[in-house]
Amino acid sequence: MNSRALKTIAVGKMLQLLVLLDLPAVAQAQFTYTTNDDQITITGDTNIPVNGVVDIPDTINGYPGSSIGIAAFEDSRLTSVTIPDSVTNIGDWTFVSCTNLTSITIGSSVTSIGEDGIGGDVFDGCIALTNITVAASNPNYSSLGGVLFNKGASALLQYPGGLGGGYTIPDSVTSIGFDAFYFCTSLAKVTIGAGVTSIGGSAFEECLPLTGVYFQGDAPSIDSNAFIFDDNVIFYYLPGTTGWSSTYDTPWFLPNPLILNGEPNFGVGANGFGFTISWATNISVMVEAATNLANPVWIPLSTNLLTGGTSYFSDPQWKKYPVRFYRIVP
Repeated sequence: MNSRALKTIAVGKMLQLLVLLDLPAVAQAQFTYTTNDDQITITGDTNIPVNGVVDIPDTINGYPGSSIGIAAFEDSRLTSVTIPDSVTNIGDWTFVSCTNLTSITIGSSVTSIGEDGIGGDVFDGCIALTNITVAASNPNYSSLGGVLFNKGASALLQYPGGLGGGYTIPDSVTSIGFDAFYFCTSLAKVTIGAGVTSIGGSAFEECLPLTGVYFQGDAPSIDSNAFIFDDNVIFYYLPGTTGWSSTYDTPWFLPNPLILNGEPNFGVGANGFGFTISWATNISVMVEAATNLANPVWIPLSTNLLTGGTSYFSDPQWKKYPVRFYRIVP
């Protein structure tokens, strides 16, 4: 190889070295922590990367990280965080006022999130948060559409503060937890299913853009502070549902008649299979039935006048058919 070629190689290597030296150092998050019985509780951070992306390690200095302490990341510049399977507990106020946090992934071993293990206060003020993901193998918590639930999704624990528009709560939910929608600054409308029986304190507090809450069933037990400072909210209920007081006095206008499948009279009764029809006051509707939906032949059964917006229908002939489907025709 001639000297000119050697010089070219040498210059090339020097340029590569200069390029490497010019690259910014990759920052690693560093944490403060305490130890107890060879277990670590993370108490804070000392070096969050500029991009705010943090993967909490399984171990720190050889110790397994089992807990994230109270207010550990409060006011942090986190944008996303992944909590490993080694962590079992997330303390109160852990991510309070993390206004840049957009996503969090929770590992399979977390058994407690916030006070009493139900999630309240942990994400207060996370106005950019749009996604909470839980490992499918976690036995205590689950997520659906970025929303945090208990396992089985009977309790809605945390709606991400940055999700906007409208939201329909899944039919599986029976309770809405404390602070569940607290300070959701983009939420405009919520539809609450017939299965919900309780709404916890501060559940919708400070949801300033929220203008409509639509209840599909009977009035649930609602904490007196559930909607505090939500002055623009209008509550809507369906004619035929019960338990509503003067506080909730706006009937819900329905574009089409509806069978109330969540109220007590739905199902088999003394006079056959029956249900309540809800729609507009003093309008008549036709109830029709068919025995299959692949090639249905709809047979008129009765005409019902919706006095006060509702009418009860019962079918004494339902036992004569292996299967029977019903529809309401305006």
